[in-house]
Amino acid sequence: MGKTVTLIHGDGIGKDIIDATTKVIEASGADIIWDKQEAGLGAYEKQGNPLPEETIKSIEKNKIALKGPLTTPVGVGFRSINVKLRQHFKLFANVRPLKSFEVIDSLHENVDLVIVRENTEDLYKGIEHMVTEDVAESIKIISKKASLRICNFAFDLAKREKRNKVTLAHKANIMKYSDGLFLKSGIEVANKYKDIQFEDVIVDAMAMKLAMNPQNYSVIVAPNLYGDILSDLGAGLIGGLGIAPSGNIGEDTAIFEPVHGSAPDIAGRNIANPISAILSGVMMLKYIGEFESALKIENALDTVLKDKEKCTVDIGGKLSTSEFTDAIIKKM
Repeated sequence: MGKTVTLIHGDGIGKDIIDATTKVIEASGADIIWDKQEAGLGAYEKQGNPLPEETIKSIEKNKIALKGPLTTPVGVGFRSINVKLRQHFKLFANVRPLKSFEVIDSLHENVDLVIVRENTEDLYKGIEHMVTEDVAESIKIISKKASLRICNFAFDLAKREKRNKVTLAHKANIMKYSDGLFLKSGIEVANKYKDIQFEDVIVDAMAMKLAMNPQNYSVIVAPNLYGDILSDLGAGLIGGLGIAPSGNIGEDTAIFEPVHGSAPDIAGRNIANPISAILSGVMMLKYIGEFESALKIENALDTVLKDKEKCTVDIGGKLSTSEFTDAIIKKM
């Protein structure tokens, strides 16, 4: 009996790229049963709710989901459906692998790092108010519990993937209590992993160093806001969000998704680049223990991406979404 996974196509190009991903996963031999659900703008237009209760219940039951990009309806509902999902399921770790591909134009070569972002607190708690008519205040929440949890997660990931260094990004020189607590928590955890190198870097310097020499980094752990910014900076170094996968992981539930937008202007035109979605699917397969299938997809994708002409149009190739998908399957 296969593993049941909640599948959410999402909005815009979501159907194109998620269909490509499921086709590749099925061709890899992975034993997956798809439980199709809805979320996003399309769900809101149909049901009046961008995150239907049926979708929530499906993820609660299956404990794992693969989803496409979602468009949050303007002026109604949640600030972000993605944030709501992360908060509801306590998905405390946002994991963003960043790996460069030779054929894809990028600012750097030989990049292979992972950014681990704390996903539940910091300024993203959304605790803000107007102090006066002309002054707004946002409250930054950093707890020792969440800080220890994400730092332990980062070191465990480094050990599991045989990565030799963890870098903690912070601004403790200015925010001595909040970021200071995050840094102290990182140091406490690092002391348990003597075989893994540890360093801390002030976040503005981290941005500069990452832009100049990303090859110097292996695992970067950061609070929510810094991790969000550094993740997109890192994606820019390897060619953009179109090749950057992600996973949101909690104690017993995980949601995997491409990190780019829904691009409604090219939806249904069979030209969308599915790499980010496919790599998110690979992350999901590894998470559920389907390592052989994950490796088959990775190897096939690496081989296809050695030939520029076998890429999708947005990265300089000539293939449609479906042709690119078929090329990966053929290599497997």
